[in-house]
Amino acid sequence: MTAQPPKPSSHAVITGHWSPSAADRVAGRVPGFGVITNIVNGGKECGHGYDKRVADRIGFYKRYCHILGVTHGDNLDCYNQKHFPIIFS
Repeated sequence: MTAQPPKPSSHAVITGHWSPSAADRVAGRVPGFGVITNIVNGGKECGHGYDKRVADRIGFYKRYCHILGVTHGDNLDCYNQKHFPIIFS
């Protein structure tokens, strides 16, 4: 639930409290499940086009949304999102 700048927290994305910056939008990072994948595994799974790991995760997410009776929303993948930059402090 805690942001790790420049990444927002997954909680902020899920609850709609995160608004992408202009740089985020240029990088394809927009609200939705895809950016959560980017927050967690961006460097490994995002920005490389289709990735079976991402597709499988989307399938699980959609299944659980269906079970819970909620909509899954848009922007489910991160295939074309650039991953968040790594900042060393």
